[in-house]
Amino acid sequence: PASRRRRAAPGTQAKRIRMFPLNAWYVACTPDDIEGKPLGRRICGLAMCFFRDEEGKAAAVEDFCPHRGAALSLGTVCEGKLVCGYHGLVMGRDGCTVSMPQQRVGGFPRIRSYPVLERYGFVWVWPGDPALATPDALPHFEWAESPDWAYGGGLYHVEADYRLMVDNLMDLTHETYVHATSIGQKEIDESPVTTRVVGQEVVTSRFMENIMAPPFWRAALRANGLPDDQPVDRWQICHFTLPSHIMIEVGVALAGNGGHQAADAVKASSIVVDFITPETDTSHWYFWGMARRFKVDDPELTASIREGQGRIFAEDLAMLESQQRNLLDHPGRDLLKLNIDAGGVQARRMIERAIAAEAAAASA
Repeated sequence: PASRRRRAAPGTQAKRIRMFPLNAWYVACTPDDIEGKPLGRRICGLAMCFFRDEEGKAAAVEDFCPHRGAALSLGTVCEGKLVCGYHGLVMGRDGCTVSMPQQRVGGFPRIRSYPVLERYGFVWVWPGDPALATPDALPHFEWAESPDWAYGGGLYHVEADYRLMVDNLMDLTHETYVHATSIGQKEIDESPVTTRVVGQEVVTSRFMENIMAPPFWRAALRANGLPDDQPVDRWQICHFTLPSHIMIEVGVALAGNGGHQAADAVKASSIVVDFITPETDTSHWYFWGMARRFKVDDPELTASIREGQGRIFAEDLAMLESQQRNLLDHPGRDLLKLNIDAGGVQARRMIERAIAAEAAAASA
């Protein structure tokens, strides 16, 4: 793809205008990804290797062997240490070489290690200043800890600027067109959207009253034991927080029962979970999922929703990658900013302020 041909070579990111905050927690992978083996993943332009140490805790170091520059992620994990697959150098979680066959390693240069946190069913990494990495900097996600919620999700690798995904999720008008057979309906783009900034959060909201539910939500009503042939009130409330997390409250309730505030017995509601982790300037890791408050003990329903949601997000992927190719082909063109784009615009401004603040702190 053209986006791959135009991608900057590894190691050149620092010479360019940075596009993502570094002093923040990003989702790196799931716990299963590093069970018994290392995982190589580029995050915010940095090549990292994830593994479990001798205590079973998640760890991350540069994916760079100090001997000959091989990727440590191509090696193995032995007794909680990384073993380079090229010449057998053994690396600890602190970035210090532990041993190497027939070599004294005391003078070997230390490679960078990264703060890692395992929480909410994910492994998180802090690419920036380790001194600023505290667990308190990670938002609280109730759906990930409460037995009142069920969750299912997946991962897509997207060849597009991560901010394009932020734009996409903070303006759901596109559902009418991109997702016409599942969650889209004409009432979405016929209903007004409001945007506000609440502290360190950007919130966009859209409410639709007395409409018929689209196919995805008709199925959700049936799954919750509710009729799918009656009018409903529908809502979409998108919450953006730094660095690139978006939680979207979505659902339908039988019309006239209070909509978003309706009792659980007359509605099907969920939170669409979106953790967007930049890989490079033109690619990102998209951890998607849905947390729901109905039929939480039904694993088959969880699998069915995950499959349906995966198909929906695949439609977004095709659109965003095409958009990215167009933007690379026409770098000088200005894009329109309409009222429906306000959520994405405010989110980008928040990102830009965070990057500027980090740059100012580094200069000081």
